[in-house]
Order: sequence, then structure tokens, then C-alpha cells
Amino acid sequence: MEIKLTRSLFLALALLLVACGETKQPQEAPSASKPAPEPVPMMDYTLVRTLPHDETAFTEGLLFEDGKLLESTGAPDYLPQARSALGVVDTSTGKLHIKAELDKRIYFGEGMVVLNGKIYQVTYQNQQGFVYDAKTYQQLATFNYPNKEGWGLTTDGQYIIMSDGTYNLTYIDPITYQVVKTVAVTESGFATDMINELEYINGFIYANLWTKNMIVKIDPNDGKVKAKIDVSALYNKERGGNINLLEMNGIAWDKKTDRILVTGKFWKNFYQISFPH
Repeated sequence: MEIKLTRSLFLALALLLVACGETKQPQEAPSASKPAPEPVPMMDYTLVRTLPHDETAFTEGLLFEDGKLLESTGAPDYLPQARSALGVVDTSTGKLHIKAELDKRIYFGEGMVVLNGKIYQVTYQNQQGFVYDAKTYQQLATFNYPNKEGWGLTTDGQYIIMSDGTYNLTYIDPITYQVVKTVAVTESGFATDMINELEYINGFIYANLWTKNMIVKIDPNDGKVKAKIDVSALYNKERGGNINLLEMNGIAWDKKTDRILVTGKFWKNFYQISFPH
């Protein structure tokens, strides 16, 4: 017997077959929220000894070179005796023997670094740096950089690494003065800004944070803060009778003797400290 299917009947049968063959798909489980990043660990330190520091020095850069302690300073307007200079520190007296000085009416001296026999120094808001011979301290050249401000300097042995008050570290070629790259510094996924004076120790960058008595240990490969050192206790030692006292700023590592000195703006002492590095 021949059965003729109308178009409407055919469509009805097709829909019925599809409905019977459907299987209910399981709903996707809601994705679990990402775990919160672990807090950065605090690193303990040991105070080894105390050395005198010039209380009139507005410390912006600090480093060891061939056993000598070098310091660069700025000159706030409210302290006429302050100078924008760099020189060698007599660690027995704390006196800074100035080797080069900037006109503080024009320039506010900031951080410095020694690389390939030259001293590089940056200024605060002039977008200009100065180059000196590391032995004679004679000025060799000037250079410019695009960052709005210059703060601290260090080196990985190849590039000049500069902080500028933001969360970025800028790598500068010491020959062409061109920016090679920038590295964003983060702590537990959040930007860490106000990075100031810098020191490169065994593959990590140690940095002061402006207005905070804190040192952060930065992995230069990814910019992540790996540890922090709270030096508030040293700041508190400085408080008595020092009306100009400001935050810690200055880290110097002597690779030959493995000693680390820290100080701050208008501090009366250097502090030799020891911590795992």
C-alpha cells in the first residue's frame, strides 16, 4: 500500500525524530575563582656595624667601586648648604669629598652608576645625564633620556638601569644612550611604583621605595618582587634630634668583601647590614 506523505506531515515526523534523539547536555560547572597570590615574604637582616654619614647629604646614589664608597646627592631649595654633587666618602668620618658638582640652580642631582670605567649620573627633571671618567672624575659627555624624571641607577654589567618614580625600570645602552627595554615591577600582581635608589646584587635588583623605609628585591627577568626588607628600625635610630630626617635611600654592595651599606637622606649614619643574597 502506498502511503503519501504531505509536506507538513513529513516535517512533523522529522521534528519528532530529532526531539527523541536529543540528549540533554550537562551544564558547564562555573569556573573556580583564581587563588589570591601569596604575599611577598619579609626578609630579616642583621645589623653588623654603624659608620658616620654626613647629615647634610641628601643621598640619591650610593655604590662601591674598587673598594671606595661613592655617593651622589641632591640639593633641596630649603637647605642652602645642600649640594648636587658626587664624590668619595671617607667612611671614618662620613665626609663626602666632592669630585664633581652640578649647578644646583639648574640641576638636581640624582642617582649614579659606574660602568666600563665611566660614572653615569642623572638629574631629576632635566631629562639629562652626565658622564665622567671613573678615575679622574672629569666630565666626558652628557646624554638625554625620554623619561620625565631620573631617580636611581644601577647596572647589570651591560646596561644602565634607571628608575624614574614609576613602576618601570628603564634599560639604557651606555654607548648610544637609547632605551633598550623597560621592565614593569609588580608585587603579587600589582604595580610597585615610587622605585628609587637601586643596587644590583647577584642577579637581583634591590630598590628603595620613596617615602617608605623598605627595600624590595626584584627579579629583573619578570619584574616580580621576590622579597622585602623593612628597615624602619634603622630609621627610628636616626630620629633623635634630626629635624631634616627623611626616608632611607641608598644601598651599596661591595662585591669584593660582600658587605652591604645602607643610609638615607640626611641620615647621620651608614649601617652595614647582612641578609641572604
